[in-house]
Amino acid sequence: MTSDHRPLAVPYSARANFPSTPPLARYLLHLISIKRSNLCVSADVQTSSALLQLAEEVGDSICVLQTHADGIDDFSESTIRALSEIASRKMFLIFEDRRFGDMDGMWRDPACLDRARWLIYRLSRFYFVGTVQSQHTRGPLSVATWAHLTSAYLFPGPSIISALYSATATALTSLNRSVFTEITTGTPRPSFDASFFDDEAADDLGHSCSVNPPLPSPSSGTSVVTTTTTITQIFETRPGFLWNRSLSSQDMKLRDMEQALRDLGPPPHARGLLLMAEMSSQGNLITPEYTSSCVSAARVPSDFVIGYISQHALKSGPKNVSLTFAPGVYLPPEGEDEISEDDGSGQRGRSPREAVVEDGADIIIVGRGVLEANDPREEAERYRKKAWEAYEERIGRRNEEDDDD
Repeated sequence: MTSDHRPLAVPYSARANFPSTPPLARYLLHLISIKRSNLCVSADVQTSSALLQLAEEVGDSICVLQTHADGIDDFSESTIRALSEIASRKMFLIFEDRRFGDMDGMWRDPACLDRARWLIYRLSRFYFVGTVQSQHTRGPLSVATWAHLTSAYLFPGPSIISALYSATATALTSLNRSVFTEITTGTPRPSFDASFFDDEAADDLGHSCSVNPPLPSPSSGTSVVTTTTTITQIFETRPGFLWNRSLSSQDMKLRDMEQALRDLGPPPHARGLLLMAEMSSQGNLITPEYTSSCVSAARVPSDFVIGYISQHALKSGPKNVSLTFAPGVYLPPEGEDEISEDDGSGQRGRSPREAVVEDGADIIIVGRGVLEANDPREEAERYRKKAWEAYEERIGRRNEEDDDD
């Protein structure tokens, strides 16, 4: 880890416009600049209603909401739809902190297969789904279908990145297809679904594979009752947009921010991975060698791994595009100055300034500090202001105001 964070004096908005910045990271960096928020709140709650209420309360003050869907008792499709609607309206990304860390034997050690079996596997890779891929794209959570970001350990080796990247690409492709559901009583009608079309046909339809078969002509004396539901999802890939306005000056007005958010629009049709490179808990077993391996492994594919969960900035070059998400950040109650080294649960606490200025973090992750507050909305805003002040100290306000020059 380096203590020289001078390259991190580059503003978020300037880093967003580096050619090597992945589309989703570019969007997030612009979003941070517009909302003046480098705060991620961790929604460690047990019910969908608590999750949605928290999202409503803190949504205006955050750039990312961290979720743990497997810890929510009644998590369902309706939870996903409601949370996605709030995220779209409040303008923040969803980070499902899944922490993938295991793979099946085929992905772990391809050398264990003879040449013929490995060739068959490679030829059928679009149909084979490994453990980590299934966890990411299938089952009750289907993380890749709704969360913009997720996380993984590198313990199985760099191939876990390739596995998640491949599964994500397939899942996003399938999201461009419609789901056609019908309930029919009486004379049957033809049934088609999106699989009826090949990829070229889907392209001809503008990526909308909504199929409405013709109604049959009912025979005399036959009653036909049909209920039809068609769900069409259309996504646009916008990998190249650049934001050329400086919106972080002190005199920016609320209406300017609201207009800028409208201009920015929805996130690109992409997903991002954060590698668990360091931990904030006392006595954790992560070594410097492991952390260094995370940095090396993140280079390919370069548009998928957008950063790290770590205690320090891991890359400090002048064209650094990796984002550092830092957990273990805590503010004492108003009027208190000291922060305990240990918050009583094995987590080392530090202030937003320590995380952002001294350790080079880009986004702070706050959990109990907001969740246990009497007013989570007000407390999230307090954390946002402190974290943003720390960021402006790190870069110097003059740099931020002149970042378009």
